[in-house]
Amino acid sequence: MNWEQVEGNWKQFKGKMKEAWGDLTDDELDQVAGNREQLEGKIQEKYGKSKEEAKQEVDDLIEKW
Repeated sequence: MNWEQVEGNWKQFKGKMKEAWGDLTDDELDQVAGNREQLEGKIQEKYGKSKEEAKQEVDDLIEKW
């Protein structure tokens, strides 16, 4: 799966993101609305991750989906 597919299936993918990053609220995920950089930024903020760590976690979740 690639990011374009995630954008096209955002509502379904949102559930997977809630499982992976439970501290992200529905409102935050709605604000991100398919923008990968914003999602990675939210993960960095909430979990104290580096940019590279957040990117890798998003990549890992996409691969699993």
